[in-house]
Amino acid sequence: MWSESSTISTITMANTPLQSLQSTTTRLFTAFATNPKNLHFEHQGKNETVILFLRQHLITLVPTTALAVIMALAPTILFPLIFKLFSASIHIPVGYIIVGILFWYLATFGIFFSRLLYWFFNIFIVTNERIIDIDFINLLYKDVSETQISRVQDISYNSKGIFAALFNYGDVMIQTAGELPNFAFELVPKPSDVVEIISNVAKTEKDHKPV
Repeated sequence: MWSESSTISTITMANTPLQSLQSTTTRLFTAFATNPKNLHFEHQGKNETVILFLRQHLITLVPTTALAVIMALAPTILFPLIFKLFSASIHIPVGYIIVGILFWYLATFGIFFSRLLYWFFNIFIVTNERIIDIDFINLLYKDVSETQISRVQDISYNSKGIFAALFNYGDVMIQTAGELPNFAFELVPKPSDVVEIISNVAKTEKDHKPV
């Protein structure tokens, strides 16, 4: 399988200031947005501005969607064949069949909805001050990691496989100073742009930070 990998340690973007980044509006299924003016988050600082908003690429929902479609069609295609094969030897009450089909559709909806919730609430945010990684565990629990943008030391990305190349998504790895945990933005759109933007934000913050 064809793969592409790129590692970028230091990037200079003198010709691409942060102010020149296009301002985009976040919508329900937005996975990549720069300077989103309509986006605010919990515990956002007074002078803190969101520079980059990320989710996993929308294409990552395709396998689960395809599985849900197959499972939704199964009762109308597969079940009649099974009942025809075993109807002569096994008598199944109609009530049991209805309950089984309802349970099947409930399970199908549960699988798709849980994956959609995971995609929707797993969010990566880059501001002029911090990098924030919000991991959705379940409806009652989320794991939030963050670090100051000035602590970013090295950024790299990799894009592996034909689909990643076609749809332009990949993993972005961020190494931070000291014993702070590293960050991984997995399967995000436009990974090269993400690396450039974060590198520029970190450089700007370090240049303006008092010694």
